[in-house]
Amino acid sequence: MYRSGWGTEDGRETVLAIEITREGFEWALKHARSAHYAYGLHPDRATWKRRLKRAPARVRWDPERDLHLRPLPHRSPQLGLAGEAAHRYAEEWTVSITDVTALAHTIHTRVRDGEGRSSGSRPATPARGTPLSHGRQT
Repeated sequence: MYRSGWGTEDGRETVLAIEITREGFEWALKHARSAHYAYGLHPDRATWKRRLKRAPARVRWDPERDLHLRPLPHRSPQLGLAGEAAHRYAEEWTVSITDVTALAHTIHTRVRDGEGRSSGSRPATPARGTPLSHGRQT
């Protein structure tokens, strides 16, 4: 929620939790291209740029942080959707949309006031592997 400014920044006052289908998530991953060029993974920079431009989704791995913004030892995927993927997201994949702005404000207030410092680096829910049923492209 900190990435959204806790719902306090101009133009970003609402924080939504959007649940999508597992099939939609896997489709987006399968059709995603890496948002960053990696020598040896991609044939060359021009090919990577061309494929990225045509891709309906792009993925990058963002560093994860605890509630106090201290780095955690893992990263989380961030998916950007365009074209067909954006259409499928809006029309097919969305299961529910929940306004969690009040929750974001509550957590932000507690973090700002120093609550929960002793367990700040522990995730709120246990981490678990999420096996995928499809391969992905680079």
